Amino acid sequence: MTITVEVNISGGNIYYAIVGLPDNAVRESWQRIESALVTNGFRMPRQRIIVNMAPADIKKEGSSYDLTIAAAILAASGQIESEKLDKYVIMGELSLDGSLQPIKGALSISIQARKDGFKGFILPKQNAREAAIVNDLEVYGVENIRELAGFFNGDVQLKPEVVNTREEFFNSLSNYDSDFSEVKGQENIKRALEIAAAGGHNVILIGPPGAGKTMLARRLPSILPPLTLHESLETTKIHSVAGKLSVRDALVTVRPFRSPHHTISDVALVGGGSNPQPGEISLAHNGVLFLDELPEFKRSVLEVMRQPLEERRITVSRAKLTVDYPANVMLIASMNPCPCGYYNHPEKECTCPPGAVQKYLAKISGPLLDRIDLHVEVTPVNFSELASDRIAEQSEAVRERVIQARDRQTERFGNKPELHANAQMSPQLVRDICKINAAGQTLLKKAMEKLGLSARAYDRILKVSRTIADLAGSDEIKLEHLAEAIHFRSLDREGWAG
Repeated sequence: MTITVEVNISGGNIYYAIVGLPDNAVRESWQRIESALVTNGFRMPRQRIIVNMAPADIKKEGSSYDLTIAAAILAASGQIESEKLDKYVIMGELSLDGSLQPIKGALSISIQARKDGFKGFILPKQNAREAAIVNDLEVYGVENIRELAGFFNGDVQLKPEVVNTREEFFNSLSNYDSDFSEVKGQENIKRALEIAAAGGHNVILIGPPGAGKTMLARRLPSILPPLTLHESLETTKIHSVAGKLSVRDALVTVRPFRSPHHTISDVALVGGGSNPQPGEISLAHNGVLFLDELPEFKRSVLEVMRQPLEERRITVSRAKLTVDYPANVMLIASMNPCPCGYYNHPEKECTCPPGAVQKYLAKISGPLLDRIDLHVEVTPVNFSELASDRIAEQSEAVRERVIQARDRQTERFGNKPELHANAQMSPQLVRDICKINAAGQTLLKKAMEKLGLSARAYDRILKVSRTIADLAGSDEIKLEHLAEAIHFRSLDREGWAG
């Protein structure tokens, strides 16, 4: 919703007031505005000044209204021309010397400005590229309040910021700093991550310290399909609202990789606050959320993720408003198998007391583990593999196979545009699409009985086997596809934790 700032200057004793439910940051703007105006040679009227922020029944928060109020005061006192003022959205935080500080949410404001039919958007120069993604809107980045006044008085010619959205997008596409070829050995783990990327499945890596869990996880985005332009704009909007875009970035062109520390709170992970902001799970939208040392996270933090992982969106409800943030993420988690880290290690002995492994694993609830499709055991790389000169397969080659598998899924879900990957299938779709023959039914039944799998785990196995079949270019799920999918339920195996 567009906020309109109105200023009335009348005779009488000096009296400054802002009405329209301003918060403390907005009320304190008087001092910043007065200092900025006087420092830059303008006159702060020593009269009765009333500022109204309409609609008056919506709370106004933050310091982004400084420049708006200052421009309105200058126009009301005749220091700048006011004819063109209502054709532009003006936002920015003022410093005491009149320079401007960057604001949050410039892209969202720019989209709303175009929607409401404004001619242009004037904002701090640091945010100009971000806002200029929106076409059919003149975007001017200014460094201080003098440039703003000069623009409206006709003394300064501002050059509109121009960003070729498609060129920006395609030039930076898949520009990753790391590659799968840098990982020595671990071919079975790479295979698991390829399956995860092809079907959008959640993964947990279990292994001792130094086995390469984090190194592998950080390279997962490099084998995911490139962002589409729509996904890029959607992701950029979230990062813009959170104030996470750098000055040089107009678009988020690579899939996000977010790795919060295990001390994170549940609000920081899923979003919230008095003025609801997106959390880490939304900042990872269309990308990867990596939770390193999963059992070390607080139980409440892990449990609050269950609904967003299932519905791929998070609803933050507060007394006065409700905000929906998207949360379509791939979850990749890692953990040691026990407190000392060496349970099932091929060379080192586990020093944990009896029952410690089960207790450590119990920190992760069964319902959360059920939402993780692939359980992958990571073993240390031996010296011969580390010292080998053999060049491993590059991410680009793996990504090509992933893209081909995703294309098959897109074709399959042609009449359901909200579905992009096998992991997003509903239980009914799983029954319709992931059909298996009698031999497959027998194999799956034995696995269910032996491992004690839940109904949700049953669906997960079928989804993963469908992805494996897509990677193999097969129209039907074969026994080998099903067997490989069952193999990736390590934590469900009887006796795994002693």
